[in-house]
Parts: sequence; C-alpha cells; structure tokens
Amino acid sequence: MNNLADELKQMIIDVLALEDITVQDIETEAPLFGNGLGLDSIDALELGLALKKRYNIHLSAESTETKQYFKSIQSLVTLVETQQTA
Repeated sequence: MNNLADELKQMIIDVLALEDITVQDIETEAPLFGNGLGLDSIDALELGLALKKRYNIHLSAESTETKQYFKSIQSLVTLVETQQTA
C-alpha cells in the first residue's frame, strides 16, 4: 500500500470526522462519491481545503480535471504527486 494513499485516507477520515471508518475500510480505487465512500459536495469542499493546506495544491472548482482527481484515493494520489513535482 502506498504511504501517500494511506495518508490521504487518514486525512479524509480526520477532516470529515468519519468516526466509524478506518484507513483499511477505504479502498484505493473505490469512488469517493455516490456508491463508494458516499461523500457529498460539502465533503468535497472540505477535502479541497484540506488538500490546499496540507499539500499546497491549487484547485479550480470549474475545472473538469479537478473533478476527475476527486474520483478515488488513487486519483488524489496522482493529483498530489503531479502538483508536488510541478
């Protein structure tokens, strides 16, 4: 398991106060919204702010690319890695 993936999972749990969920409960490829983890648009805003603070990531709410990054933990890993190497 990727350390960054686990770090992002823990961040989601902490930021969104998901008390009954552990890092192991979140599948790396599972959808974060809808039928997956079940997050909603408010959760997306909170998660976006947390990513900006922790990883200094710049996101555009209007960008379709940004929406693609919020599909799964794996896509968030790609976002963080891409932004950190840029």
